[in-house]
Amino acid sequence: MENKILLAYASVHGSTQEIAERIAETMRKDGVVVDLQPARKVHTLSEYRAVVLGAPIYMFHLHKDALNFISRHKDTLMGGLPIAIFAGGPIEIGKDQWADVRKNLDQELAKFPWLKPIAVEVVGGRFDPTNLNFPYNLIPALKQTPAADLRDWEAIRIWAGELVHKIQPVMER
Repeated sequence: MENKILLAYASVHGSTQEIAERIAETMRKDGVVVDLQPARKVHTLSEYRAVVLGAPIYMFHLHKDALNFISRHKDTLMGGLPIAIFAGGPIEIGKDQWADVRKNLDQELAKFPWLKPIAVEVVGGRFDPTNLNFPYNLIPALKQTPAADLRDWEAIRIWAGELVHKIQPVMER
């Protein structure tokens, strides 16, 4: 087994992919070999020492590609392969939305009681009402929500650096 990690992501409009790319860049600067892939395209975890999975919380739920990833790789993840998870979602500065997104993420992960992530993080999301797809483009309140980008790149970089220190001991085994 190579000494590398998988950074898998699910993304609706590219925001989570951009976050995953920044995390991968940070980890690589810290000497970690990172394979960056869309979650839906990952068929095996056999060549990895750890996994980082990122997805948006979209309409109160974790992106289906992330949920399918967890289900599809249950045996490997239950076997002790470390996994860290991040979710983007908050698009408003108020603390209530951040707490709600964390609650939604925790509820989604609770569907997998066997899953024991080494880290779980909520990061700010990006929203552009002009990019809404059907049926969300039919919801007047969503169409009137102002565009926002609450991704805090420095906080994401710090989290990625901390993650390296959590994963590194596993990779040295």
